[in-house]
Amino acid sequence: MSMQCQAQLQRSTITLKGSAQIVTQYFDYAVQSILYQRGVYPSEAFKQKKEYGIMLWVSNDESLNAYLSTVLTQAKAWLESGKLRQMVLVIVDARSSEVLERWTFDIETNREVLSGGKPPEKGESEIKAEIAGILRQICASVSFLPLLDARCSIDILMYTDNIDEVPEDWEDSDARNIKNAEIVSMRAFNTKVHNVKTMVAYKPEDVL
Repeated sequence: MSMQCQAQLQRSTITLKGSAQIVTQYFDYAVQSILYQRGVYPSEAFKQKKEYGIMLWVSNDESLNAYLSTVLTQAKAWLESGKLRQMVLVIVDARSSEVLERWTFDIETNREVLSGGKPPEKGESEIKAEIAGILRQICASVSFLPLLDARCSIDILMYTDNIDEVPEDWEDSDARNIKNAEIVSMRAFNTKVHNVKTMVAYKPEDVL
């Protein structure tokens, strides 16, 4: 009986705002991990940090951190309102503007919670373990993704529902798709409020 009670205590209520914070933090570490692993920024622009029980590489580049802070602040607001459907990190050849990789984060929001229903429960350690699994997959992606030997830049796209007006500093964009792309799906994680799926599309080496 004591073990049963202990397991119950480890589960916590997940509010809409709390879930939005969890997802936003995942986006932050996922994007930074991708930028490090794919060599988009030099390795000296990163430092190691332990999160989710694993060692991650995080940026110490002020301009990159400021950009990500602006993007993710808006993402969090749209997550809290249930309007964010997808976030996409695009890696582009800086010289030709050709899209080389497209990292997609699909978000499904629990509509019952959004309409004021009872917040669900899920263990924090369970959510962190799910996120750690995805971040490990991102780190391992260098084993199958083509080498990026061109100087690259990034862009982050947001797909939303029912936005009355585009915030200042944001602009409309095309989908930046990759023709004849290879697609690899990563694991998903679920806070019981937001379900997040991660995948990467890339141009195979034989067509680079």
